[in-house]
Amino acid sequence: MKIAVIGGGSWATALVKLISDSDSGKVEALSWWVRREETAQHLIQFHHNPDYLSSVLLPTDKMEISTNLSQTIAGAEMVILAIPSAFLYQQLEELPVDAFQGKYIASAIKGVIPQTFEVVGAFLKNRFQMPEKDLLVIGGPCHAEEVALEKLSFLTIASGSEDAAIKLADVLESRYLKTTTSNDLYGTEYAAVLKNVYAIASGICHGLGYGDNFQAVLMSYAVKEMDYFLANCSPMVRDVNDHVYLGDLLVTAYSQFSRNRTFGMMVGKGYSVKFAQMEMNMIAEGYYATKSMHEILKKLDVNMPILESVYQILYEGGIPKNVIRRMIEGFK
Repeated sequence: MKIAVIGGGSWATALVKLISDSDSGKVEALSWWVRREETAQHLIQFHHNPDYLSSVLLPTDKMEISTNLSQTIAGAEMVILAIPSAFLYQQLEELPVDAFQGKYIASAIKGVIPQTFEVVGAFLKNRFQMPEKDLLVIGGPCHAEEVALEKLSFLTIASGSEDAAIKLADVLESRYLKTTTSNDLYGTEYAAVLKNVYAIASGICHGLGYGDNFQAVLMSYAVKEMDYFLANCSPMVRDVNDHVYLGDLLVTAYSQFSRNRTFGMMVGKGYSVKFAQMEMNMIAEGYYATKSMHEILKKLDVNMPILESVYQILYEGGIPKNVIRRMIEGFK
């Protein structure tokens, strides 16, 4: 299979590592798009990403690295998108409607397109007229930093096509990464979006001084809220306790590598939202997801108090300790 990875961040870099580590014969060619020419030249010359996971050596001499998006995707059979959702619309804006026709498109993005309030799969389906059988989602509890360290991780590949999911799962699986497949294309995406919002809530509560006992309660309510939303938004048989839902939620809410938790913790400690964003050198997807999900909820008769509490704090100037106290009063 000929694969193209789009994005220059930590998760894109980890995916390039996974694909490069794939057994011989599974990947015929690998191309990698990065935004900046300086990054491309550094990768070619020094075989590592200067900005993200810089300790990971990559066989860049065996792949095509480019800043030309059209050129990168032209010959690919499978395109993996790993650009922050806040910037995806702009990066793909100039591509023609048929740019991805005849290709599989996999989203490794755990966010909502802020310009359209759509998850990535829905955006690709509407903007590029992609059939669901050609769309995939890469989900699960899998921090890029731990992939770089080759710590055992699990991913779920969801798709409208079982064959497509199996193909990508086979490429990504290795001695340190196990894969499963799913047909819950949109549920997997929405769960990945929501867990970032709940991780911000977890961080805010930690910053306010709440302990592990309450964090366990918060996550219990969060998974119930997630399950309720998924049942209303994309009804189908699913087990929300599976690692692609609950597992991803827990690692994002608790891990030291979670940028969303870190962002929330800074806000809980009293930093302004703007300052917290400036202090972080990576995107906290949950910040944008909170607003997008708030807009989506306007169209649905769904009560999501944790999400709405985070929205009040981030976008309406709510005082964290007061908002969280009111949220807790609703817990039964």
